[in-house]
Amino acid sequence: MDALLIVIIVAAAASLVCWVLSLITRDTSWVDRAWSIVPVAYVWIFVGVAFAEGDGSARLVAMGLLATAWGARLTFNFARKGGYTGMEDYRWAILRGRMRPWQFQLFNLFFIIAYQMTLLVLITLPAMVAARHPSAMTGWDVLFIAAFLAFLAGETIADQQQWVFHQRKKAAGGTLSPGFATTGLFRYSRHPNFFFEQAQWWAFYALGASAAVSGGAGLVGGALNPTIVGAVLLSLLFIGSTIFTESITATKYPAYAEYRRTTSMLVPWAPRRSAVAPQT
Repeated sequence: MDALLIVIIVAAAASLVCWVLSLITRDTSWVDRAWSIVPVAYVWIFVGVAFAEGDGSARLVAMGLLATAWGARLTFNFARKGGYTGMEDYRWAILRGRMRPWQFQLFNLFFIIAYQMTLLVLITLPAMVAARHPSAMTGWDVLFIAAFLAFLAGETIADQQQWVFHQRKKAAGGTLSPGFATTGLFRYSRHPNFFFEQAQWWAFYALGASAAVSGGAGLVGGALNPTIVGAVLLSLLFIGSTIFTESITATKYPAYAEYRRTTSMLVPWAPRRSAVAPQT
């Protein structure tokens, strides 16, 4: 039983469903709704097949549990923002308005569906590496698990701070100076939740690399193995998405230019000088 083949079949079916639903509903956020769910399924497929073939390991189970914690937290945050109620990501609507209908449909098929759904497979492939190199956990594994959990906690805090700000903004009638969150973790990064999201999958990759090294692979093919492409492409996606999102935000809020000048885009860092005044 080839776990990778099963994952590819499931991913192809999920992609087809997302594409068909996007055409029927004229809502291109179906991949967003699957984003926190399908990677968890893929990881557990690798775990289940490995144990069925007698190649299971504590490291692999830990990876399954970490992916599940990531998915549960992200699903909750997406749900409370109305993501499962038919609300389309505002950025897709803006892009749709900038393109001809046929251009947007090509973008929908090849980027929103094909690229992103493929990426969701790629970020889980370190679990395949761990399945192919069953071995006892090491101190490195403990370190990478701790890092994953720390990044998970960081994203949870950032999302909660952003949620509280938007609830206050909503209660204030839709306007709350300066228009965007700038306190808490947002004092040190304009998008701390984006940073922690990526960092979790880099820690996930590190667990797969640790398995490969423990199984006898060296630097190349072990610590550095082809599954790193998932984490790399995820980071590139987030960077591109962040740049596009900020181009929209900057046109809505004049104060954003100063915030962008003084505050790191992704990696939490000390502001160059006092950022925008805290919300009141």
